[in-house]
Amino acid sequence: MKIGIIGSGDVGQAIGLGFSNLCHEVKIGSREPKSEKLQNWIKKAKKSSTGTFEETAKFGEIIILATLWTGTESALKLAKFENLANKIVIDVTNPLDFSSGMPPKLAVGFNNSGGETIQKLLPKSHVVKTLNIIGNKYMVNPKFKEGDPDMFLCGNNKEAKKKVEQILKDFGWKYITDLGNIDQARIMEPLCILWVNFGIINNSWDHAFKVLRK
Repeated sequence: MKIGIIGSGDVGQAIGLGFSNLCHEVKIGSREPKSEKLQNWIKKAKKSSTGTFEETAKFGEIIILATLWTGTESALKLAKFENLANKIVIDVTNPLDFSSGMPPKLAVGFNNSGGETIQKLLPKSHVVKTLNIIGNKYMVNPKFKEGDPDMFLCGNNKEAKKKVEQILKDFGWKYITDLGNIDQARIMEPLCILWVNFGIINNSWDHAFKVLRK
């Protein structure tokens, strides 16, 4: 499968390496596709390449959106909305506002979310929100000594969510819960703030969420 990743930071690189290790073709899109950091990433990732946002959007059968929130809309515009039509767009972003420093605040919330904003920008795409509640280190092969963590997802298209659930399973996630339509991103995105605050208080970033079942 051809995977296009819009966003070349640590999150995009970690997910891209995960797909590469599963033998998918991966292209990472960036404003600077020939940067040294991406050339170093290519050395680690099999069947990988880099390109502009537009080239990446055209390339990918499935798209991963892994941008900083402040650059998300402009990156999608550079990718061109029509190149993302009828494709699954896995949204791993969080609408974080760092204007007052750490910890961040949510830039949108209560009656809106980042996931919904992206779906409105891409009405012809199937946006699925997931992997936004854990650090990039554990997005693939999430192994913890106290057990297997949970991952949530949400989106409006059931078939798209089934495909994303299978991707998560391939990444090593055992417990996956579909929370419903994309408006449930209003619940998922605040969990990122909780994850960050826990990390600050405990001076550790090796944690994840677990739902206990009886």
